[in-house]
Amino acid sequence: MVDVSILNFSVYSGLFLAAFLAATIVPMQSEAVLVGLLLTGDYPVAPLLAVASCGNILGAALNWLLGRSIERFRGRSWFPVRESRLNQAQSWYQRYGKWSLLLSWAPIIGDPLTVVAGVMREPFPQFLLIAGGAKVLRYLALTGLTLGWLR
Repeated sequence: MVDVSILNFSVYSGLFLAAFLAATIVPMQSEAVLVGLLLTGDYPVAPLLAVASCGNILGAALNWLLGRSIERFRGRSWFPVRESRLNQAQSWYQRYGKWSLLLSWAPIIGDPLTVVAGVMREPFPQFLLIAGGAKVLRYLALTGLTLGWLR
């Protein structure tokens, strides 16, 4: 017999890890994990939303921290971003400012935006409020679509 508490811990831990990694520069998708768990009907919706949101927000916070410290390595041969791309990202962020973080939920552009917010020294409370809010709203919308709330 499988211990239900261990199974639940594994499910929620897996969801948290998927959401955390999906918010970093690691190519990962947490939406499929969340939708799969929602469709089973075996888990309450609120804890799934909370775990996915917390993981994704903490992943974005890690990106922000990396952004705060990464610029000192700019110009080194091993630096992962070309100088022109970093300048372009910074210019875009200066133009649209903190409100560009509303797109932090979006695939491809969202994760680099959270790193650039750190590079640009966006205050952490503002970063957390805007990026975190966008990420929670994305999971709420995904849940609504999955469960038919938005029909």
